[in-house]
Amino acid sequence: MILAQSQRPFVDWSWIVGHLDDIWARTTEHVTLTGIALVVGLVISMGLSLLAIRYRVTYQPITWFTGVLYTVPSLALFAFLVPFTGLSILTAEIGLVSYTLLILIRNIVAGIDGVSPAVLEAALGMGYTSRRAFWEVQLPLAIPVMVAGLRVASVTTVGLVTVTSLIGQGGYGAFILRGLRRDFLTEILVGTLLSIVLAVVLDFVFLYLERRTAPWAHRRVA
Repeated sequence: MILAQSQRPFVDWSWIVGHLDDIWARTTEHVTLTGIALVVGLVISMGLSLLAIRYRVTYQPITWFTGVLYTVPSLALFAFLVPFTGLSILTAEIGLVSYTLLILIRNIVAGIDGVSPAVLEAALGMGYTSRRAFWEVQLPLAIPVMVAGLRVASVTTVGLVTVTSLIGQGGYGAFILRGLRRDFLTEILVGTLLSIVLAVVLDFVFLYLERRTAPWAHRRVA
């Protein structure tokens, strides 16, 4: 048995070639779980951020509650949800979305608050209504800070998706979990490395979107 283990190659390339369909399916699942979590998290965070900006007294309770969600261990949160929502994608997404809220809300509010009052005053002086000034001046100027939050949230979510393999979801996490159970290093490496690659790709995607939607920010830095 010891001899067999020692003769096993570090990476079994034949296994990888023979499981390309499975790898693609897990890639689709991982990207889907991550994408849903980011989109839903952004929508909820935008709504809560607008509420916090409109009624400042709500900012502390909102960040306190989302902070509590963020500090709950992922395994404990999924275990708590399973009796109510089962081993489903809903269980996975409730957990994943909850971990994006604190990051996104703080960045959205910080980005909007960071817009110079002089810029806002100039917009109002040009005849902009408060609502139009928000959507056409404050929000676009806040994009770099908001995207920075999305970049952090995306990397965090990619990592957390692997944990959802414990409830039958998980994308690349299924390889890691299965590899650990079988003591098969190739599967563990495939799941781990692809998760890292996906996180890096998403980070560059959001950086590209930031530069496309707010090119003025990078010109100013230059």
